[in-house]
Amino acid sequence: MLVTSALITGLALGSMYGLLALGFYMTYAVSSTVNFAQGSSMMLGAVFAYTFAVTLGWPFVPAALAALALCALYGAVVERVAVRPFARRGSSAWLMATVALGIVADNTVLFTFGKEPRGFPMFQGSVQLAGINVSWLQISIPVVGLSLAAALHFFSRRTQYGKAMLAVVQNPDAARLMGINVPRAILLAYAASTALAGVAGIMIAPLFNVHSDMGTVFGLKAFAVAILGGITSAWGVMIAGLIFGLTESLITALLGSAYTQILSFALVIVALAMMPNGLFGRAEVKKV
Repeated sequence: MLVTSALITGLALGSMYGLLALGFYMTYAVSSTVNFAQGSSMMLGAVFAYTFAVTLGWPFVPAALAALALCALYGAVVERVAVRPFARRGSSAWLMATVALGIVADNTVLFTFGKEPRGFPMFQGSVQLAGINVSWLQISIPVVGLSLAAALHFFSRRTQYGKAMLAVVQNPDAARLMGINVPRAILLAYAASTALAGVAGIMIAPLFNVHSDMGTVFGLKAFAVAILGGITSAWGVMIAGLIFGLTESLITALLGSAYTQILSFALVIVALAMMPNGLFGRAEVKKV
């Protein structure tokens, strides 16, 4: 019973890590950069959805769509303000710039939304599964995560625009010559990545309290998941998220929460020491 409950919880958590990691995959696949404010994007999704649905009393679907639109807008701002000016000059300062913008977002929410955690009373229904009460949300989170991973994989490998976006990072000059608007492709990748983080925030909000720093730890773990899965593979980062979530949940259930972070990150280090390109990543081949 304890293990079954841990597996169900682990699948839900792992899907959240996977959704955030998919955001890292999208920006890296297109621009070889990542948004270290991804955890803040998740927090913004939860806060915006709470504000629209609970504070303003909107129906959930319009509230969620508006929250995702604002998350996408935030991603566009991150790319335009904190990434493009530095990447254009060949500087790696975008690393700290995205971190700084995430801190700005967290503190802005802290002063406007407040520091008290708030419950998000949505999706309260449950179903009996193997003798355990499981909320519909815990079931739907893995379904949504895997569906989005499949959609991203299909988009990037099977559609013309998806292939064009992948071509941007492989050879930006050739992509421009083929008529691809490289800056716009990167901007759209950042907007989509923060929208994915917003989906994660909206879905996790009813299971956790909504507050200004709720995305900090999630963002850190999601980056570890992206590296573990192989950041160039959409399926890889999603599966790595599920593995990480299940491992974390089982450690908590069997050994106690005091060992969760120690052992889960230690296992990540061991896995990367054995497979430096991640579980599903491939080594880059460079022509000389």
